[in-house]
Amino acid sequence: MSPHSGHGLRLITVFGLGFMRPASGTWGSMPPVILAVVLIALGFAPGGSTTSALVYHAALALVFVIFAGACVVQGDRAEARFGHDPSEVVADEVAGQCIALVALPAAALATPTKTALTLAAAFVTFRLLDIVKPWPARQLQRVPAGWGILLDDLFAGFYAMIVVQVVTRQWIA
Repeated sequence: MSPHSGHGLRLITVFGLGFMRPASGTWGSMPPVILAVVLIALGFAPGGSTTSALVYHAALALVFVIFAGACVVQGDRAEARFGHDPSEVVADEVAGQCIALVALPAAALATPTKTALTLAAAFVTFRLLDIVKPWPARQLQRVPAGWGILLDDLFAGFYAMIVVQVVTRQWIA
């Protein structure tokens, strides 16, 4: 199946990133990190001014809603085409990665090096937790269709957010 077939599945495959090999989930986790890099480079840091933080979080929230919604709405169709929790579906990784990037401490973004380390920590931590699937993420995959595709990644994102908060506040900030 090529990335250009199934036009209705573009969002859930994140415009074809789900067809990238190896590790489609890793490819699918990159867009929110790239968005965070661009926003921070433009001066919209999560720990900055109120306006800056609002723009950063609103952008991540919008991406989260779009791709989480794609999982829920298109999950049945994707599973009918590709099988249970298919690797081609990476919108769940986009949504989960957005959570891992929320509320980063300002001190963790104080220099380009700290920013790079913080964003790399958020990316790697989310990917590891998405693969390991700590409780209850693995069990949530049994929920039917789009919710089952999505919920395990939301928990991985939430756990990654906590780890990144602790790590950045203790060692990077």
